[in-house]
Amino acid sequence: MTPEQIEGILISFIVVITFALVFVIIIYNAKTRRQQDEIKLYQMYTKPLEELIKEIRARQHEFDNHLNAILNMHLTVDNYNELVRAQSDYIFSIVDNKKNNYMPLLRLSDKVLAGFLYTKLSSVVKAVEFEVELGAETIITNVSERDIIEVIGTLIDNAVDACDDENYHIRIFISSKGHDTPYTDDDRIIFEILNEHPVVSVADFQHFFEKGWSTKSDSSYRRGFGLYNAKRIVSQNKGEITVENKEIDGRNYVDFRIEM
Repeated sequence: MTPEQIEGILISFIVVITFALVFVIIIYNAKTRRQQDEIKLYQMYTKPLEELIKEIRARQHEFDNHLNAILNMHLTVDNYNELVRAQSDYIFSIVDNKKNNYMPLLRLSDKVLAGFLYTKLSSVVKAVEFEVELGAETIITNVSERDIIEVIGTLIDNAVDACDDENYHIRIFISSKGHDTPYTDDDRIIFEILNEHPVVSVADFQHFFEKGWSTKSDSSYRRGFGLYNAKRIVSQNKGEITVENKEIDGRNYVDFRIEM
């Protein structure tokens, strides 16, 4: 082998090693940025949840006083029907608190998601009634917090935009499926959001996820790029997103469901 050939092999080897090192550095930097994003999300969304927990603990004494007031109400009301009415009115005045609708979030294992949902729902300025239900308290998924929050945030914005004075109920269902061993390929988060809305045609459903398709003056569901991006993120994570009409208690709801 000539010196020129040896030199050529060495140069080729150095070039390959250089490209390999650059590739490793790029992957490392990307992973580091993702980790930093996860930390920022944790810091951003767990604090509001901690504040809610502190408030609930601080109000424990207040609730004890309410219970004593209810138990002793018979001392001031001597008519049975009036007593029942007074106690019912008092109880409803206590539980008629928007924050009580978010109590299931405290049991959610994913505190970043729980904090995000609490922050998102409690900041809605519209007169919207939220109902949150957990199908599972432990959420296990390989999907990043960033992708989950972006998709769910879009679906919540979409549902709130569609609410009006006659249709203002939103139901949220959160669950998970997979195995006891965390982070397998089958682990999935299930998020379902249903909001009261007139029946939407199948033809309109087919347009929901099209890029740039938006006629807000006609329907708040047609958000242009929001749903398109949500579907793109779900697809990138090998998940599924569906939408359909669903009747509950004689009312029609538009039901968005993701599994990823």
